[in-house]
Order: sequence, then structure tokens, then C-alpha cells
Amino acid sequence: MAQKPSIPKGTRDFAPQEMMKRNHIFETIRQIFEQYAYKPIETPAMENLSTLLGKYGEEGDKLLFKILNSGDFLNGVNAEAMPASLLATKICEKGLRYDLTVPFARFVVQHQNELTFPFKRYQIQPVWRADRPQKGRYREFFQCDVDVIGSTSLLNEAELLSIIDDVYKNFKIRVVTKINNRKILAGITEIIGFPDKMVDITIAIDKLDKIGLEKVNEELSAKISAEAITKLQPILLMKGSFSDKIETLKTTLEKSEIGMKGIAEMVELFDYISDLKLEMPCELDLTLARGLNYYTGSIFEVKALDVAMGSICGGGRYDDLTGIFGLKNMSGVGVSFGADRIYDVMTELNLFPEHSTLGSKILFVNFGYSESRVILPILKRLREKNIACELYPDTAKMQKQFNYANNNNIPYVAIIGENEIKANSITLKNMQSGQQENKSVDQLINLLS
Repeated sequence: MAQKPSIPKGTRDFAPQEMMKRNHIFETIRQIFEQYAYKPIETPAMENLSTLLGKYGEEGDKLLFKILNSGDFLNGVNAEAMPASLLATKICEKGLRYDLTVPFARFVVQHQNELTFPFKRYQIQPVWRADRPQKGRYREFFQCDVDVIGSTSLLNEAELLSIIDDVYKNFKIRVVTKINNRKILAGITEIIGFPDKMVDITIAIDKLDKIGLEKVNEELSAKISAEAITKLQPILLMKGSFSDKIETLKTTLEKSEIGMKGIAEMVELFDYISDLKLEMPCELDLTLARGLNYYTGSIFEVKALDVAMGSICGGGRYDDLTGIFGLKNMSGVGVSFGADRIYDVMTELNLFPEHSTLGSKILFVNFGYSESRVILPILKRLREKNIACELYPDTAKMQKQFNYANNNNIPYVAIIGENEIKANSITLKNMQSGQQENKSVDQLINLLS
């Protein structure tokens, strides 16, 4: 019995029409990254497990896809006496990358002598997470990352916000960008008396949108005191304008040095935002925590306003991610665009431009050997002018060739038979209107260019 074809849950095939739309996303983002002078790099799909483990927090580590060592991977390992988490590290030396930021930090350290700092890079590649698949969440998905490393200036954060604005303006997706600062969060944990629980508190706060305040408080109760949770409530529920929130924070965090530094950074960044006159709204959101452990300063999350979807872009400042690999005091900041979620949003809102799904602009009908030899040089001329075109490969019935054009959304069909060869012309059929007219090759090029 034949095996039923299938793919792993959380992964997807993309047909040609879908790939054309995805390529439109990648090309638009790439073009904007390059306008801001970011340079492309690529890193391998798999990294040494030691590179990945311990960088994403306990929850992130559980979502790493690990790769079994080749050969006899159980040789010398007492599998029965070991817990599964330890066993995995003994029989797996490599893992699929979880994001593009940690591999980027490893890249920077490994190639530091070849790079000029500040170093601005972009990277568009797939990542893998052993997550539970659901709407907008996949096990294999593309990230489009843009980072600058080797500078602490908040102008970098401002530039990234400008990139976010340009990307979503191009895609016609209405978004809001939520902004916070991990220093402010660190100050809050100090004031409520649990500075050592920063990671636990931020992981819980980060779930506020998903599980609601009650559940977040429940999760926090296992980590901090009831009194601390009570002190945290006004901050989690804080409303009002940016100025209102900043004034309240200045009073609340006046005894926290790190908290006041975070407030100063936030004020400076919002001054730059007002200068940039971005189309998207930017909001100070004190409940934004971003669960990844390596963030140390500004953090961002972008949400689509017209679709129920998780964040479609996020990122932040990391002061010492390269320190893990031996290069200290190398501050960086970056954001990651989730191409798959952008695709889903654009599909739901019908935002893809018509040209993004076009392949050939014109199909030449195949009447046989002699006619094909006349057509081949014409195809070469059209392609030299960057006009996508094709010749039907078989001498099939005309209707079959017309159906091929319609099924592939090819707007024009060119007919070159005996009469056209004698007249040195092309009969051009508009597949939408059905109209036919005679054209020279030069006229055809002008029409399709």
C-alpha cells in the first residue's frame, strides 16, 4: 500500500502563487533594510547546542530542536540512569537555530577582526521551535532580522522604529508599536522588593495579553509575596498619556537608580520618535516584558490593528549577548519581522498587490518546429528587457494552450503562425478582454515594459 504523503505539524508547503506573495514580502523588507545601509549575512541552520542552550530561558530551551549525533550516539551513555534533559545534551551536540539573534552574536565574536563597528546587519532565514502549532504559530518559520551592534546610542532604536514604520506602510498594514525598557522593569522589581526575581516576574508579565491579569497574578504568587503583587498592580494597570505615565514612574521609581536610567532612556527615545513623525502610533506599555533573558534596555512589540494575531515584529536592546562568547561590552539592538505572520495578516486583509502573483507576462503559442525557431530569438530579446515570457513546450491544441495561460494568470498570448512569419508581425491576444491586434516585436516590448 502506498504511503500517504504528509509533512510535520507546524510546517507548510507553499505553492507558486503563495511563494510569489512571500517573495514580495522578502523583497520589500530587504529593500528597506538596504535603504538604511544594513548589510546581509547568513548563518547555518544548525548551531552547536552549547551556543543555543541557556540563552532563551528555561521555557525557550525546551523548544529547541536537537539533532542526534551521527553514528552510535548511545555509545558510552547510560541512558536509563539519566533524566531526559541531561540525556539530550549527551547524545546531541547540535540543534536547529531558535532565532537569528544568538547565532548573530556568535558570528560577531567569531568574525570580530573582519568587521567594522558599529556593524549593521540584516538576515532573512528560517528558524525552528518545537512549539505547539496554532494560528500564527509554526514550528518552522522565517524571520527577517535587522540589528546594529557596537553602539549604545538610542538613535539606533529610533532608526529601527523608522524601519518598522516603513515596512508596514509599504504593506498597508495598520500597526501599533508598544515600547518598554527592561531597566524600568528592573526598577519595578527593586521597588516591590524582589530584584532577584526579575526573570520570573517579566516572564509572567509578558503573558498578560494572552492569559489576563488574574492568571498572571496567580503565576506570580508562586514566585513573590502577596504584598509585592499588590504593589505591582498599579503599574500593570497604569493608563494615560506618555507624559502621565512617565511622571507616575518618576515618583514610583525615584529610589531605583536603574529604574530612573530606564525612564531617561525612554524620554530620549520618545523625543526622537516625535522628530521622526512616524505614521504608526508608538505607546509606552509597562506590561511589555518580552520573555527572552538577553534583553537589557529598550524592548519593542508590533501588533496589527485589524487582525487578531500575536506580535508581527519584536525586539530590543541587548548589552552583553556577545559576552557569553567571550567578547565583553558589545551592546546591540535589533528587531525581528515575522514573515509568516505578515503573510497571514496580508492574506486575511487581502493586501497583496496584483503584480505580486504574476509570473509570465506573455505566452507564445507553439505551432511546431519552424515557428518555435522564429519565437526563440524574440523570447531572448524580451528577457533582455526583463520581461517574463515563455513558449508553450508542446504543439497542443490552441484551446489547451489558452487554458494554460488563463490558469497561470498570463495576461497576453502571442500567436506567430505562417501568416505572421510572412508579415513579420505578432498577433497579440489580451486574455482579459479577448481583443486581438497585430504588433511588431518593438511594439510588443514597449507594451510589456
